[in-house]
Amino acid sequence: MKKYSRKPNKSGGGAKTNFNGLSFEGRTSIIDSLKLHPDIQIQEGDIIKYKNKMIGFYTEKHKFYDTFLKIHDIDWRNINSKKYLPDSVLVNNRKKIVYIIEKKYQSGSGSVDEKLQTCDFKKEVYTNLIEKTGYKTEYYYLLNNWFERKEYNDVKKYILQVGCNFFINKIDLKQLGIF
Repeated sequence: MKKYSRKPNKSGGGAKTNFNGLSFEGRTSIIDSLKLHPDIQIQEGDIIKYKNKMIGFYTEKHKFYDTFLKIHDIDWRNINSKKYLPDSVLVNNRKKIVYIIEKKYQSGSGSVDEKLQTCDFKKEVYTNLIEKTGYKTEYYYLLNNWFERKEYNDVKKYILQVGCNFFINKIDLKQLGIF
């Protein structure tokens, strides 16, 4: 019997992650979307103001650790065994809430199906990092319209039951406490 070696996955997700996933993430850039709103100002690349009043700031991936956690003198290694990298983070200083937003694109059955079921674990991981700051943690999924399909009803129900949330294609700014 001939063995076939599998090529390592360098894109970080399914076979079409770079083709579909990154373009979806690009189209759903939270900071770019905020810049389009007439009453929202973005300063210094990531500071968010609504009608000239400071709301908070935006960050993602490693910058979450290098900005928010560093400001609060939190070393993730003392709390979690792994450095989890959020797609998007909106820190709302006014509401004292950190919104962790994971973007999931799907165009067929695949690994994202099971990743959605881990939201309570991920929320706990981020809550453990954030709790000493006095901020609350919200964990959201931003999904594309593939997830409107009936076979995702159970997992969407589960996401809500465990205290997380999901949105299809866009997140209402009210959900982020901007107004």
